[in-house]
Amino acid sequence: MSRALPKYNKRRVVILGGAAAVALSGAIIAGTALAGTPSKNSGGDARTLAASPGTITCPDVASKLPAIPASAQAEVTRNLTLLQTQIDEANKRLQSTVGQGGPNFVNNAILGPLKDKRVATVNRIATAIGRTAAKPTGLDSLAACTLTK
Repeated sequence: MSRALPKYNKRRVVILGGAAAVALSGAIIAGTALAGTPSKNSGGDARTLAASPGTITCPDVASKLPAIPASAQAEVTRNLTLLQTQIDEANKRLQSTVGQGGPNFVNNAILGPLKDKRVATVNRIATAIGRTAAKPTGLDSLAACTLTK
């Protein structure tokens, strides 16, 4: 005994069938668009296939410091660690912003702010040493960093 479906059920079947066709065609389009994308197992992603943006290199501050008084050692060490953290963060930003901005993007958005942070940190180091010994001068010249390819 076969029972006829009410009219509204037939419409649902048509709508669901159309939705399935749209979903299937979307999957085919997406599959076609991704066909040229390297897989995660291919040894890298699209960013590593492009030319490397380079690395930020900064002068070594620790080697230019005078003898550090014991009372300033912890603060100087903390700020030297901060200098390295600043470089690491700038290098991460450099990698994550490849292709953004214009020709001066790296100088304006990464190297300039990095120099400002390093000037402040180097000044804190000099101040910490200067509390109990002669305050070192000329350390600001170690704040500027460069982009090496």
